[in-house]
Amino acid sequence: MMCILACVVTASGYAQNGTLSLKQCVETALNNNISVKQTGLLAEAAKADWKKAKANLLPDVNGNWGYGWNQGRAIDPFTNTYIDQRFSSSGAGVSAGLTLFSGLQLQNLIRQTGYAYHASEMEWQQSKDKLTLDVILAYLTVLNNEDTWRIMSEQAEVTHKQVERLTVMVEKGAIGSYMLSDMKGQLASDELATINNYNALQTAKLNLAQLMNVPYNKDIQLERLSEAELLEIYPVDAAGVYAASLQNLAMVKAVDLRVKGTHKAYQVAKGGYYPYLRLNGNVNSNYSSVSNTLTPTNITEVTTGEYVNINGDRAPVFKEQQNYTSHKISYNNQLKNNIGTYVGLSLNIPIFNNLQVTTNVKKAKLTAKNAEYEAENTKIILRQNIEKAHQDMVSSYERYKVLQEQVVQYKESFRSAEIRFNLGTIVSTEYLITKNNFDRARLNLTQTWYEYIFRTRILDFYQGKLAL
Repeated sequence: MMCILACVVTASGYAQNGTLSLKQCVETALNNNISVKQTGLLAEAAKADWKKAKANLLPDVNGNWGYGWNQGRAIDPFTNTYIDQRFSSSGAGVSAGLTLFSGLQLQNLIRQTGYAYHASEMEWQQSKDKLTLDVILAYLTVLNNEDTWRIMSEQAEVTHKQVERLTVMVEKGAIGSYMLSDMKGQLASDELATINNYNALQTAKLNLAQLMNVPYNKDIQLERLSEAELLEIYPVDAAGVYAASLQNLAMVKAVDLRVKGTHKAYQVAKGGYYPYLRLNGNVNSNYSSVSNTLTPTNITEVTTGEYVNINGDRAPVFKEQQNYTSHKISYNNQLKNNIGTYVGLSLNIPIFNNLQVTTNVKKAKLTAKNAEYEAENTKIILRQNIEKAHQDMVSSYERYKVLQEQVVQYKESFRSAEIRFNLGTIVSTEYLITKNNFDRARLNLTQTWYEYIFRTRILDFYQGKLAL
């Protein structure tokens, strides 16, 4: 949910008068911005890596199956003997493994990817915060240019009425034509300033439309700020803003999480020095097309080739022989009957691996140190930016208070000069000087008012108050 200060009008969607609210501008930009969406995808990818790292603690289970044809001398998988004929064979199995110890690499990898994921989330939030700030500043720029254009239009209208009045007086011979020429020259200057400010207004609207990623519409209307709000000095000093930014700003959280992640990466690399213990197991079976089963049928007598002498006669010797019929063993029955299992432990002890682990540990340590430097530098730059932004805010506020009094005085001076000029007691040059002083003071006051609001929004951003 957005935190917008009181001077920003809060509204959901379009207001009843059809103007566009600041809230809807921000929501539209966040929904349409491609860079923000891409940063969100990076966060989703980091989340997937985190889930993958946690899944490494689970056992891996894989199934396998194969079927092939053999020609010539080969080993029969059913009898495990050599045969020399054409046959087909098949094998199927399931294997599983579980890492029991790996130098805590898996546990540290989970923490590393977890920090990376949360850092990506913060970077995504930072991109949304930055876009929100850009939209707010663009929105205020449109309002500022609208007010400037309105003031310039009013100035041109006042000058135009004077030109009309002086034209009549010149025609009647009441005044010299030089006074009319002075006023016409001023009118041309006012009209040129009006055109320039109108073009600046349309440029500001174009910039806002591009931030929202919507087609440019020159007639777009925005809700106004509450001008009834009395501007007071920003209540938080630079030190307070910086302290809040360290706690709330997504950018700071992101760099701190990156540092933690690199330290865990260093622990992962150091885990390569430790033994690797794994529990393995599998269940397998096989099939051979030449495998048969024998079924007993009848018993017959067959000669043995031997003889016995009976009364001088040679009589052959017979023996009983069991006869069988051969049947192919089906595929399913062979797989069922040939099941074998295995369970075992494997231990891998690193002794020498071409200094790969040592190199990885050293690089991981350097990466962690560099991340610390980046985090420190980010905070230094942040503190400097906050100090400058706060000083700019104070300067804008002080100028605004002075300009308020200046406008009051120049307004009275111009009112008096206009009366005297209309009565003919002063010349056009004196009148134009007074008018230009008043016009310039009004413009300066308006621009400084918006500049002060710009500065306060930037300080809000640094404190994380613009986060959705």
